[in-house]
Amino acid sequence: MTTEKTTYEGSCHCGKIAFEVRLPEITAGLQCTCSICIRKNAIMSKHYVDPKDFRLLRGKDDLSVYHWNDKDVNHYFCRHCGIYPFHDSIYEPGKYRINLGCLDDVDPRGLEIDVFDGKNIL
Repeated sequence: MTTEKTTYEGSCHCGKIAFEVRLPEITAGLQCTCSICIRKNAIMSKHYVDPKDFRLLRGKDDLSVYHWNDKDVNHYFCRHCGIYPFHDSIYEPGKYRINLGCLDDVDPRGLEIDVFDGKNIL
């Protein structure tokens, strides 16, 4: 079974970071309860995106990364405006979870939101 994918364009707030991602139609998002995600208040893509479906259009040198605690997630953010557009992890290297609020023409607050209990994971 093949799932049709749509190309979405996204960016940080100031536009220094821009990317495109191919995903099935976005109908739901994910929020994590860990301390960093609660503070970011981001709604993320439910699944990691394969490298073949992600392309950074500009801003590689404008990205910074934040590691917290066990350093298992690379939280990428724009060093100019501070917005977090995506992250990857040591568990899914090369695959990204996207901040849906950074995608053009997607209203993340209008989606069904699943909650991931990152606060209580060992």
